[in-house]
Amino acid sequence: MAYSSKQIRSAIGADGTLKLSLVTEEVTDPGPDEVIVRIEAAPINPSDLGLLFGPADMGTARASGGADDPVITADVPEPLMGSVAARLDQPMAVGNEAGGVVVATGDSEAARALSGKTVGVIGGAMYTQYRKLHVGACLALPEGTTPAQGASCFVNPLTALGMLETMRMEGHTALVHTAAASNLGQMLNKLCAEEQVPLVNIVRRPAQEQILRELGAKHVVDSSQPSYREDLVRALTETGATLAFDAVGGGTLASEILAGMEAALSAKEGGFSRYGSSTHKQVYIYGGLDRSPTVLNRSFGMAWSVGGWLLTPLLQKVGGERVQQLRERVAAGLESTFASSYTREVSLAGALQMDAIAVYGKQATGEKFLITPQA
Repeated sequence: MAYSSKQIRSAIGADGTLKLSLVTEEVTDPGPDEVIVRIEAAPINPSDLGLLFGPADMGTARASGGADDPVITADVPEPLMGSVAARLDQPMAVGNEAGGVVVATGDSEAARALSGKTVGVIGGAMYTQYRKLHVGACLALPEGTTPAQGASCFVNPLTALGMLETMRMEGHTALVHTAAASNLGQMLNKLCAEEQVPLVNIVRRPAQEQILRELGAKHVVDSSQPSYREDLVRALTETGATLAFDAVGGGTLASEILAGMEAALSAKEGGFSRYGSSTHKQVYIYGGLDRSPTVLNRSFGMAWSVGGWLLTPLLQKVGGERVQQLRERVAAGLESTFASSYTREVSLAGALQMDAIAVYGKQATGEKFLITPQA
């Protein structure tokens, strides 16, 4: 049977207008290796906002439509239109991951094995009521796990695990993480504690430091404090961290981390070299909380790199067998290491309300939203 499914769509017109709306589509019968999942919970992650809002100036957002069929429009600045040329006038479905229940399956053994199961799913277009997916996009969750508990079982957990995979693959022994009090940051703290990996957390407010201290974090540096630079060098000296993952992206934060690493390494190695420490220092930018240019003030020698980091290429590099091991580890830890928390639940229509957008659009720590499409 076909399922009628409401879905959030994002479209940018050639006239420079972003339009967010609800559409209804028919989900047809699954193929042999496919299932239909009734989506019951889907998180709003920072990675979802890039597709949802694009480069639109949400300060220009205005609402129209009714309570059940809201429409949000906003202006895209003319200089940024070139960055979205490939998606103009193409309504795009949004939402990277979700949790739900399998309500229909194809004929293959793998598909039928998921019948009636609660699953975590990934693959895009998750801000919807029903989603047809290949069985490989589904993770069967332990008995008793709710869809809400499994809704965030891919992006943040696998990102945290991927950071440790990268650390080991590249020969580092400790990590630095920015925006560290987020759901992802809290998972990474628990994971590093379990695996005895030293972790330096950089936060922006005392309240965020308190969150991590209560989790048992040892090294937390608050960038709003006058002693920030000294505190950062001290933490880097104690941990020996030479690898950082930066969710902020813009401004001088990456430069400050590299400079702190250089100071810690130079003090340890002693002597003088006009080229700085010979130990390689790496900062990976994986987010864009600050959209301004990344500024590097070259005070950290010559052994350094700044690059981009994404989860999907990393998973492709480690291979299917290792990815399956990581997914199974996430499933086993959904109520502990990889547990997510949400401050507000909204329906599909509720996610397209101005008051909700004003909150989750800020990407602020402690303001994580969960969409419940069946509400």
